Amino acid sequence: MPQPHGFRYEELADGAVVITHLERAAGTLRGPRAQQFLAEVVTGDPQLVMARWTGNYKRGNERTARNHPRNRH
Repeated sequence: MPQPHGFRYEELADGAVVITHLERAAGTLRGPRAQQFLAEVVTGDPQLVMARWTGNYKRGNERTARNHPRNRH
């Protein structure tokens, strides 16, 4: 399975955590979930942790979706 990339996170002043993927918001965590995420992200591979928390794992349908007429550029 390819290694996820392009994730970043930012901890806000109010304790919330905003996770972005390729400069687009992928999720916002608040309260105990934000604290649990921060504890987990420093102990494991940050990219894998953020992919798991946001649900952005590779699903195997990326090629099919990329070739759909709606997604062609």
